[in-house]
Amino acid sequence: MIPLSIQAGLWGLLSGSALLIGAAIGWFVAMPRKAVAGIMAFGSGVLISALSFELMDEAWKQGGFLAVGIGFVSGATVYTALNFALAAHGARHRKRSDAASRKQHDAVAPTGNSASLALGALIDGVPESIVIGTSLLAGGAIGWVAVAAVFLSNLPEGLSSAAGARHEGKSAGFVFALWAGIALVAGLSSFAGFTLFDGASPQVLAAVQGVAAGAILAMIIDTMAPEAFEGTHDFAGLIAVFGFLTAFGLSKLA
Repeated sequence: MIPLSIQAGLWGLLSGSALLIGAAIGWFVAMPRKAVAGIMAFGSGVLISALSFELMDEAWKQGGFLAVGIGFVSGATVYTALNFALAAHGARHRKRSDAASRKQHDAVAPTGNSASLALGALIDGVPESIVIGTSLLAGGAIGWVAVAAVFLSNLPEGLSSAAGARHEGKSAGFVFALWAGIALVAGLSSFAGFTLFDGASPQVLAAVQGVAAGAILAMIIDTMAPEAFEGTHDFAGLIAVFGFLTAFGLSKLA
């Protein structure tokens, strides 16, 4: 039997591997922007469902509204501050599905952009990965809907960043080593989420889940929703609804 802490790390690594898969697609395949934006819209709906029912609702049951509320606002505030700082260094549109679109919207020069994109992926992915780890603390069962949602949100980011890095003249070795490293950090974050908060009080655990939920919701609105709408236009909302309903139905039937 694999220890739960190792399971948490492996699930986080799986969700983070979408960055590497997306990077491979972005490097070798010219994927239509509408298709990637559709994945982004669907993933947004899945993530909103997961944070509503698998994070906020469960956290409220564990620790009450005050702990969850403080964590929720704190997570969104910290994420927004970090995202604001990164926006000045070329990572504002890191989830855009093609390099040309991202370059068109960014006023900064492309030099150093890959590093900012990598940091952006970290602030997007660490809260999500910690949630995957802490979900195992609730009862020894992984919130696999959350894993699927994180996977879907990471895929376009890896795709977009690889296309941009190739445009900058980066080597394939650099790109894949970079995103493999970030996928590893996702696994370690899930492992840390489990080990650091194992035995924590319900209020602390609820606050941690609230922090992650707030950061994830801010990330959806700041980075995923604009690209989803720009790529699919009037169909973004409908696609997101299907994503939400799919995750909601699976979470209730599981």
